[in-house]
Amino acid sequence: MTQYHKQDVRRFLADYRAEHPDDVVTIDGPVSDDQDATALIWHLADKGRHPMLHLTNVSHIDCQVLCNIFASRERIARLLGSTASNLHEAYQARANRPFVPELIENGPITEQIISGDAVDLHALPMLKHFDTDRAKYITSGIIIGEHPQTGAGNLSYHRAMIHSNNSLATSLHSRGHLWRLMTMAKDKGEPMPVAMVIGGHPLFMLAASARLAFGEDERDVAGGLMGEALQVVRTPKHGIRVPAHAEIVLEGILDPQAHVEEGPFGEFTGYSSDRSTNNLFIVENIMRRRDAMLVSVAGGNSAEHLNLGRVPREAEVVEKLKARFPSITAVHYPSSGTHFHAYVAMNQMREGEARQVMLGLLGWDQYLKTVVVVDADVDITRDSEVLWALATHFQPHKDVVIIEGLPGNALDPSASGIGTTSRMGLDATRGPGFHGVRARISDEAAARATVLLKNVG
Repeated sequence: MTQYHKQDVRRFLADYRAEHPDDVVTIDGPVSDDQDATALIWHLADKGRHPMLHLTNVSHIDCQVLCNIFASRERIARLLGSTASNLHEAYQARANRPFVPELIENGPITEQIISGDAVDLHALPMLKHFDTDRAKYITSGIIIGEHPQTGAGNLSYHRAMIHSNNSLATSLHSRGHLWRLMTMAKDKGEPMPVAMVIGGHPLFMLAASARLAFGEDERDVAGGLMGEALQVVRTPKHGIRVPAHAEIVLEGILDPQAHVEEGPFGEFTGYSSDRSTNNLFIVENIMRRRDAMLVSVAGGNSAEHLNLGRVPREAEVVEKLKARFPSITAVHYPSSGTHFHAYVAMNQMREGEARQVMLGLLGWDQYLKTVVVVDADVDITRDSEVLWALATHFQPHKDVVIIEGLPGNALDPSASGIGTTSRMGLDATRGPGFHGVRARISDEAAARATVLLKNVG
């Protein structure tokens, strides 16, 4: 058996399958590249299951497919050597101890380099995720751009579809640091060199979702999450540092002047979105393993898509929020709210503290539209518990805060054309003067019920 490096997704898959065989579903029978992976993920989710999927026989794709890695928060926590209840703390503990990448000469990603006229993106393994998608899409593509003076990298996810044999249509819809780097290149009248990584170790993929200051490098965070420096090699033309143990890397340029058609695509809102910045990525080199595996991310409002985008950001916000408000016991972003809802549990120490927390979180996280604050005995991982708290503790005329005209998310279908939104905080804590004792079942009766049900199967 081949011994893969610990920063290799194949090593991760083998080790995880050995430790948690029930959490990996392998399908060796024929699977279509047209929506079957998504349909399988949705079918399993409807049954309350979120295993990794390992597909070994996908039509029109000459490679294996690994997907749904991030659908389970418990699995993400295991990656960090922790449990789901301590996920945020475990992530921050590692992310706050970054490592500068280790540059090496060669790695598995340099096994095959395709250049010039030989570049044909139609040969790349890709999936169609939804019937409403315009085409097959790369959903796990992490674009790396480097600051022209400092070399500091920026990593971010951007959907991409084939535009021509050697170009992709993509969307820098977040208009974040990569957009800023591209604008710098545009001001100089130059294209921007970039590389797209398709298929890295899950901890590298998680780090790419981190929210850092401009000039900080997610590759350093990847090293922190791994507990050792990320091994990188330079791309052949522009010298961009990419993971040495990745599956596929596309090197090329973003053309700041070009405008290409892209979308619609099933986004995290659960809607098919044609909102796009319509950017052109010209591919000059393909780096890949000879037997490259496709690591795909389920699109739409899948648990994987939401967790991958949220967990690093949640961890940072929760750390700051708890430092400011030690009465907070838990923070949760429910999948039902896509990226737009957050629940906070707290032991309110003084009247009005819940409002402070709501305003702080709504100001900190530009994705959020609604924050619900509840008491510490409410299980905020269950929507039904939060709705019960709203039903029994909340008075609309005095427990709601609404703020208008704030920047919103470009993909929010309810936001204005210029991307502004209103935000709302709901105080569903009991508050002072609340009269009521929560009905509960004794531990002894609960234990007897467990035994009785076990006896009847």
